[in-house]
Amino acid sequence: MNDSGKTGSLLKKIFFNKYLIVFVLFAVFVTFFDNHSLIHRWGTHQKIVEMEKELKFYQDDIKASKQKKNELQSSRENLEKFAREHYFMKKESEDIYIIKE
Repeated sequence: MNDSGKTGSLLKKIFFNKYLIVFVLFAVFVTFFDNHSLIHRWGTHQKIVEMEKELKFYQDDIKASKQKKNELQSSRENLEKFAREHYFMKKESEDIYIIKE
């Protein structure tokens, strides 16, 4: 019976320790209520990751567009091919048939 009384007393001392209480309150405050809380930082990190993916997508798109522009400006045949495929342009003596799948 003395052992359970000592254990209860020890647990009481640990849980009512002023340093532990202050630490727990500080951890709760920093995690949830601070302007720079851990939750806010995690959300900001997620936004940064998303924006970096978006940045990479647009950089790749810009690179592809520049390559296509250079290809179109390099020769008249490429420009004519592009105009025929995308804008359905034709010569006077030609007929165009559009087949939809």
